[in-house]
Amino acid sequence: MIIEVENLVKRYGSLMALNHFNLKVKKGERLGLLGPNGSGKSTAINCMLSLLSYDKGSIKLFGEEMAPDKYDLKRRIGVVPQEVAVFSELTAEQNIDYYCGLYIADKATRKQHVAEVIELVGLEEFRNFVPAKLSGGLKRRLNIACGIVHKPELIFLDEPTVAVDPQSRNKILESIRILNEQGATIVYTTHYMEEVESLCNHIVILDQGEVIAEGSKEELKQMIRTTEKLVIELPFFSDSLKKYLAGQPDIIETEYDQIFLTLHTTHLKKTLLELLSFFSTQQLDFGSIHTQEVTLNDVFLEITGKALRD
Repeated sequence: MIIEVENLVKRYGSLMALNHFNLKVKKGERLGLLGPNGSGKSTAINCMLSLLSYDKGSIKLFGEEMAPDKYDLKRRIGVVPQEVAVFSELTAEQNIDYYCGLYIADKATRKQHVAEVIELVGLEEFRNFVPAKLSGGLKRRLNIACGIVHKPELIFLDEPTVAVDPQSRNKILESIRILNEQGATIVYTTHYMEEVESLCNHIVILDQGEVIAEGSKEELKQMIRTTEKLVIELPFFSDSLKKYLAGQPDIIETEYDQIFLTLHTTHLKKTLLELLSFFSTQQLDFGSIHTQEVTLNDVFLEITGKALRD
């Protein structure tokens, strides 16, 4: 195991930030660590990196107990923080070289690593730009380059695609896949569920300091009641239709946004046939009809709830 966390407890006064948190990550996995704001994700990661002390439990990285002075372990780890952490007075290449120099003393090796990571994240044309001259997406790519230039075996990425353009997001995700193919184990946190769905093969959902669901995306989708959604273009949501839907046991949830009626159902074909029959009998007008598979976002909202978090 690359990561083994057992019964981790972390309190901030009376607040239980981590409540017997457990996590195991195998070599080569791409872990998506998800949770609402305040769920304990950042606390868990900071404890794993020995940036925070904790009250109870154990943390092993690469099979060894992690501690603040385990510099041999820390050299094998890369961290890409949510906030861009680079030096404003240095160029992109100088920033990357500086961070590489924290781990690698040999100049020739360092030069090779810097050149490779600049190509990996697509900064070839911007190597001599200072951060103030870079777009938001380029700064994010520079941030990643600084965190991974020493070729770590375990990489923590915290919201690496926040507020970037689609092209930069695509390049960042492509770079992460390449790193994983080269042998790196990935721990990835984000609020973009579609990224986790496309990137991660192991997903953990954390809430109130506890793991409330874990598995592959397919396994997580089996945990919730609905399997598919039926979406109907509907100009008017009549009282007769509301009454009909309320009496259908296969329909778990109904949503209407003045344009589309979305039905969450456990039996798609049966629901569709019966609904079309009802529309015909009642002579109700409707537009297009299409189906949607359940997404990781649906799983996340059903498991953690739809109430707003601070």
